Amino acid sequence: MTGAVITGLGITAPNGLGKQQYWAAASAGTSGIGPVTRFDPARYPATLAGEIAGFRPEDLLPARLLPQTDRVTRLALVAAEWALADARVEPARLPEFEMGVITASTSGGFEFAQGELQQLWSRGSRYVSAYQSFAWFYAVNSGQISIRHGMKGPGGVVVSDQAGGLDALAQARRQIRKGTSLIVSGAMDATLCPWGWAALWTSGLVSAAGDPSQAYLPFDPRACGHVPGEGGAIVIMESAEHARRRGAHVYGEVAGYGATFDARPGSGREPALRKAIELALADARTTPAEVDVVFADAAGTPAQDRIEAAAITAVFGPRAVPVTAPKTMTGRLYSGAGPLDTATALLAMAEGVIPPTVNVEPGPDHPLDLVVGTARPASLTTALVVARGYGGFNAAVVLRKPREEVAA
Repeated sequence: MTGAVITGLGITAPNGLGKQQYWAAASAGTSGIGPVTRFDPARYPATLAGEIAGFRPEDLLPARLLPQTDRVTRLALVAAEWALADARVEPARLPEFEMGVITASTSGGFEFAQGELQQLWSRGSRYVSAYQSFAWFYAVNSGQISIRHGMKGPGGVVVSDQAGGLDALAQARRQIRKGTSLIVSGAMDATLCPWGWAALWTSGLVSAAGDPSQAYLPFDPRACGHVPGEGGAIVIMESAEHARRRGAHVYGEVAGYGATFDARPGSGREPALRKAIELALADARTTPAEVDVVFADAAGTPAQDRIEAAAITAVFGPRAVPVTAPKTMTGRLYSGAGPLDTATALLAMAEGVIPPTVNVEPGPDHPLDLVVGTARPASLTTALVVARGYGGFNAAVVLRKPREEVAA
């Protein structure tokens, strides 16, 4: 296998902390969506979220990091630690300029920023933490991971909403191709605080349903918006040669990538999602017939679902490829969604199981072969992951199982 491969997974999701716990939940159709508990949502139209329960950063991170980090950064630091351990990478043993960090972010450290704004207006500027200067920032996760592990190679952050996580993986892949041995990539988001909640609600895309089983129903006639969630996945990406020299376990190759941007609303031009999928397939030198499963963006609004279903159908044909949306168990995780779907697709290929889209009942005229209800056994060697960001961002990634496993 050549190119950029993924050798480690670190997952923090509403339905599971860590790779094993998350996969057990996702493959069983166990949802992490429920009533908001991190603040009182009674004054807001939406009251459901995909919250991560049982996360205790004080047990997982040095005490000195806690005052200077937002919840999202703590999740990212822990996920990075788990991903490195999963890849059996000890950063101290590798050249510091041959390792980099490239992540994505949609909102940055909203909860930390809200607390400091409350301090400013209630007590005065002397009570605002100096850490506010960076704890809110989009690039803080990349920076903190880099500092913690002594990684001085290529670094950066991508901001393109829910498409950003896949865009970050693509940027990591570019740096691998340019000669960097190892990149920590992926994304986290965590905006479940009153300030973040108000911002999310203004999109007009958040579901106001009060029943967790009825709130997030992509590709369903009852679709009424999405449920926000927190978390995501951090992955270890290496050059295939570097992974081979280490004797690393390879989950799969990032074989192809495509990105587009939609035309201005009202322009009369077609949405650009189909083109992003076609670009990713062409980059991977893969035909539609070779794709075994599609992990959908699954916006959860009738108009956006129709656009995605039309794009998938145009490329693959009606009901020609299994399609799934495990994010119905977590909520939409914004920049964290694409990397989590990527990790899920890699685990699905390893286990030979497509996790389900829960609670959804597609209409009889729906053109997709949606995996609903329970997981579906399947032989998987190639997967497509699709993500779209608010405002017109589109991204698609093709993942391929290690060839030696396919041959076996």
